[in-house]
Amino acid sequence: MAKLLVKLQRYFRRKPVRFFTLLALYLAAGSLVFLHSGFAGEPTVTGSQRGPGAGEGPGLPYLGVMQLSRGFKAAATMPEGGRRHGPWFKSTSKEPVERGKAADYSSSRSRVLRGRSGREKEEDRARYIGCYVDNTRRRTLRGVSFFDYKKMTVFRCQDNCAERGYLYAGLEFGAECYCGHKVQASNASESECNMECKGEKSNICGGVNRLSIYRLELAQESARRYGSAIFRGCFRRPDNVSIALPVSQLMLNMSVDKCVDFCTEKEYPLSALAGTICRCGFPTTLFTLHEREDEQLCAQKCAGEEFESCGTAEYLLVYQTQVQDNRCMDRRFLPTRAKQLVALASFPGAGNTWARHLIELATGFYTGSYYFDGSLYNKGFKGERDHWRSGRTICIKTHESGQKEIESFDSAILLIRNPYKALMAEFNRKYGGHIGFAAHAHWKGKEWPEFVANYAPWWATHTLDWLRYGKKVLVVHFEDLKRDLFIQLQRMVGLLGIAACEDRLLCVEGQKDGNFKRSGLRKLEYDPYTPEMRKMISGYIKTVDAALKLRNLSGVPDDYYPR
Repeated sequence: MAKLLVKLQRYFRRKPVRFFTLLALYLAAGSLVFLHSGFAGEPTVTGSQRGPGAGEGPGLPYLGVMQLSRGFKAAATMPEGGRRHGPWFKSTSKEPVERGKAADYSSSRSRVLRGRSGREKEEDRARYIGCYVDNTRRRTLRGVSFFDYKKMTVFRCQDNCAERGYLYAGLEFGAECYCGHKVQASNASESECNMECKGEKSNICGGVNRLSIYRLELAQESARRYGSAIFRGCFRRPDNVSIALPVSQLMLNMSVDKCVDFCTEKEYPLSALAGTICRCGFPTTLFTLHEREDEQLCAQKCAGEEFESCGTAEYLLVYQTQVQDNRCMDRRFLPTRAKQLVALASFPGAGNTWARHLIELATGFYTGSYYFDGSLYNKGFKGERDHWRSGRTICIKTHESGQKEIESFDSAILLIRNPYKALMAEFNRKYGGHIGFAAHAHWKGKEWPEFVANYAPWWATHTLDWLRYGKKVLVVHFEDLKRDLFIQLQRMVGLLGIAACEDRLLCVEGQKDGNFKRSGLRKLEYDPYTPEMRKMISGYIKTVDAALKLRNLSGVPDDYYPR
């Protein structure tokens, strides 16, 4: 080793230029690594001075003085949730692989009972409807299918069918998943669905030519689809129906597909089924889609498809087609420099990107950012590239919570989300990207406990600091924005000083999801929060609730508390 060092020393003495070149390259590489690790697009959290009226919770220190760590390393490899669907998807026209002899079913009854206990846990996202006969020549569920003879689970099948907008998910032979909009077969005995799932022995995944079928109970209406069409609900026929829905066609052999295809061809975003009449149009003040009726009022069977509902002459069943409503799609930079800087402030994971999408559609102007995210720019957020003080954007995204940063803005929309949901959303973003998911190893490893310990206090300090130092703050709860988008978006646009057209806001409702929405069913099969975590977060919720009420605001929504 010593001889080698001596030789290198002599070599560089003879050729010093090469030595200095290598040294310069080494230093440049080190500088790049340092800059990359330092600029991760995350806000800094500076301490703030304690003062009266901080809204402290019982037994809790004022959270504004806490300094939060950013000691989380980005995932080095693609998370397990990064690639949502592998090459195992197959067309329904292909037959499954050759099946060998069925397993021994002597304990089938006990396995069926175990499967039922597992199904009870699935009720929040899907409802088990029974065991059904399947036929390889004419499938019971005729949508997409996929097989996994090693890792199939009930949850995985449900998630993938829901992701594609299907109403039913069925499992067969312990490893096969079929999706569909209707069940086209008769019931079988529960004892015939007796094969354990390949990926979880505690659940049943059908049997030989037998399907365990679930109806997907989707949490969000926008996720309910029929193929490419989004289900909007059952509505009473508007008074001026020929004006509200100007195009119509009599269809004696009516079905959902036929009406949706007709309105798509006519380039209308709404397809309304009224018995044997198909109507097309836009959401307008004459037909806002705000007052939904009981779906049973629209439950008349279609003449051309007995398994579907086609509404009645008085109650219309409405679907949103794939035709884009262009009334709210135009966006541009402000024509003159903004006189005030308006912040769109939120804790990470609270829905800031989604709120930007809504604001851009509602106002027609680009939003800016305190940071720069190339992936958001590539998705259409053109204001991402502008300096946040440029004055060309309608508002500026920020996660900052220090006094100096907050006082840089003239007013703010403060977006607050349930901390349990916000922490999980940010953890998924951190390890899986904007619409990806953290890997199972991250949730079970040390990353999740460390993340909660550092980020949960920040959730509280962020709100407390903006309430204290913000000059003109409009508080919007993420949950209220989801529940009543039209009213909340009107409030937000009002603070921005824009007179939003009502038809434009109705257009936004139809385009509300954008490109940054995770699967409604793709969630953990267990609660990642320990009792200690819940106790800590509940204290922070009480602190924020007290601070909001101290300023004569409504406090946090009730659903923050059931933990």
